[in-house]
Amino acid sequence: MKVLIVLTSHSDLGNTNEKTGFWIEEFATPYYVLADADMEITIASPKGGQPPVDPKSEAPEAQTPATERFYKDNDLIDKVAHTLKLSEINQEDFDAIFYPGGHGPLWDLANDTNSIKLIESFYNHHKPIAFVCHAPAALVNVKTSNGEHIIRGKELTGFSNSEEEAVKLTNVVPFLLEDELIKHGANYSKGKDWGSYVKQDGLLITGQNPASSKAVAIRLLETLNAKK
Repeated sequence: MKVLIVLTSHSDLGNTNEKTGFWIEEFATPYYVLADADMEITIASPKGGQPPVDPKSEAPEAQTPATERFYKDNDLIDKVAHTLKLSEINQEDFDAIFYPGGHGPLWDLANDTNSIKLIESFYNHHKPIAFVCHAPAALVNVKTSNGEHIIRGKELTGFSNSEEEAVKLTNVVPFLLEDELIKHGANYSKGKDWGSYVKQDGLLITGQNPASSKAVAIRLLETLNAKK
């Protein structure tokens, strides 16, 4: 089965003169969960090429066995460096889509028309769509065929206001993800800060934070296997 992973192309952390991007662990852990289960994985981003890495995700305390494996995996490093452009991607070629987080998606994937159309297409064709941490930002402007927000009435989660406060970026991000999801009608819930917490509503799978990335990937894998 074929899974598309979508990474952010956005690198500027608001007006702080600091950098952001995708969170390595939230990519590496799900990638290996899926790849080790013989899923065929394609990686894309809005701009294509090398997506920016959030520097904080390279800190020693952010490392896991999956990130250590990634740093030694030259084939995957090369694959990440040559992501396809989202505009070149067709839903028909894949069985599911997965979005890792990092703060970058708040700026680009939340508003990227190609991403929005892609998620709508996966949803309308009854294929699993999965997101972790800040990646549910990619859902906030996605709508159903009747014009309603896709997340209205859906049970989901994402990076919480209290976690954003803890990393001192409440006044830097373009919006607070928890607030934005609720604003568009989602039945948002969360677990303990920094603990693994996953919600699934049909084919929509979301995880709250980096600690949730493995559980989201496992849930996506289980959902795909159930559809076989």
